[in-house]
Amino acid sequence: MNVVLDDRLLIEEMLVGLGRPDVQLHTTTYWYYRACRAAVLGATGHLSGPFRQLANNDQERAIVALLQLPDEVGLVDPRRLVPVMVEIAGRHSQLNILNVEAVATSRALNAVTWLSPESARGALPPVLESEHLDWDIIAIE
Repeated sequence: MNVVLDDRLLIEEMLVGLGRPDVQLHTTTYWYYRACRAAVLGATGHLSGPFRQLANNDQERAIVALLQLPDEVGLVDPRRLVPVMVEIAGRHSQLNILNVEAVATSRALNAVTWLSPESARGALPPVLESEHLDWDIIAIE
């Protein structure tokens, strides 16, 4: 089963693992960027918080691991994804590009999108449903 992880769940996977060996994990370019930005530049919020909780040495290792996204976490080739993004944007003009990419990635991979509780409160779930794409909230312990 293909799964698309949002930025917060990508961070969780990289730090401690989600413990789901029966799925093929993917993310989007924007979610990957946001996770890396939070790790490297920090800030306050749900994305950078997990890094701030680590000891300095562990934090450095976690950032390096995230910046070197393992091959086990897929990213869809833009040549394949962009046409799907244009199609999605045509039906959902209210979406920002981050959400357009998320919906298109789920469509292109025939994947379930896993959202953190914070992401699930946004604009994405109703659009995923209207596109007949499965999604689920994954709580982080």
